[in-house]
Formats: sequence, structure tokens, C-alpha cells
Amino acid sequence: MDCPYCLSNELRVLESRDSVDSIRRRRECQKCGKRFTTYEKIVIDLMVVKKDGRKEAFNMDKLKKGISLALEKRPFNVEDVDNIAISIHRELKNLKSHEVSSKTIGNKVIKKLRALDPVAYMRFASVYKDFEKADDFKEELKVLVK
Repeated sequence: MDCPYCLSNELRVLESRDSVDSIRRRRECQKCGKRFTTYEKIVIDLMVVKKDGRKEAFNMDKLKKGISLALEKRPFNVEDVDNIAISIHRELKNLKSHEVSSKTIGNKVIKKLRALDPVAYMRFASVYKDFEKADDFKEELKVLVK
């Protein structure tokens, strides 16, 4: 790594902080004395296996979008969506396999939403479980009430 100011490679790390998926480092150039911050992103190649067998890279934004849609116009904020997505991502990273089925992810989202908000749960379940008629909602509501 080179100093962005003088291009020297004589750098010193002053401070490091870990976050969920990155490491923040405060650095100082030994040559020019200027300080700057770098972020190191932790990458784990997690692949999602779709229903039809296709594989695609895990996408945190896609997970957050699905959760956000379920929670739309409900009394929750962005931090709630982030916390659910981060929690699910951690669980997935702790699995022994680098491949996870979309069904596994959906089940984790369903459990989190069920504990958080019944309306968001029903919204997500209706898409995830592919409801086709009103009776599907009635049956799922019976399960939710139990």
C-alpha cells in the first residue's frame, strides 16, 4: 500500500477497528506525516443455490430489499432491516458450506420477521410460499396465531 499523498510505502497503522464485514484502519505516512483511513472488506464467497439449480453470489442488497418490502409502511426503520440482514448473513457465514439454498435463506427471513412483525411476516410468506388463493392466507394465519 502506498500513501495517497506522496506515494511512499512507509506507512504505520495507528488504529484498527473491526466491524461486521470490514476492518477500518487509520494510517500515517512515515515520510510526509499525513494520515488517512483505509477499509478492508472481508469477502467470503457465499453462493446461493436457487430452486431451479442455478447458482449466484450472495447479495446482501437483495436480502435487504426483500426484508424492506415486507416491512414497507410498518413502524420500523432502516436499522431494523440492517440488523436482520446482518444477523442472517452471520448465520450463513457460520455454515460449513459455501453454498446455501435460497430456501434456507427464506426460512431464516421468515423466522426473523415472524418474531418482529406479523404483518411483515404474512407479506413475505405470501411471496416466499407462493400463495395462490385467499385460503392460503387463512391457513398461514392459523399457523401464525398458534
